[in-house]
Amino acid sequence: MRKFTGARTIAAMFGLPLVALAIVFFVVPTAQGLTVDYNDVAAGTTMLLFLSVAMAIMAYVLVAGRSNE
Repeated sequence: MRKFTGARTIAAMFGLPLVALAIVFFVVPTAQGLTVDYNDVAAGTTMLLFLSVAMAIMAYVLVAGRSNE
């Protein structure tokens, strides 16, 4: 079994699920035709996308800066 130890891999494991959540958060109300204000959906999606990028950068910095002892 391969270990996922690369900084980019770990950052992707933190960021990609949140990006997927943001996409689902946008697609579900739009596809079902719910009466949700479009600005609320767009604001939530934008927040989740920026959160996922911030989490991925944070994970990358923390893993890249650790010592290899």
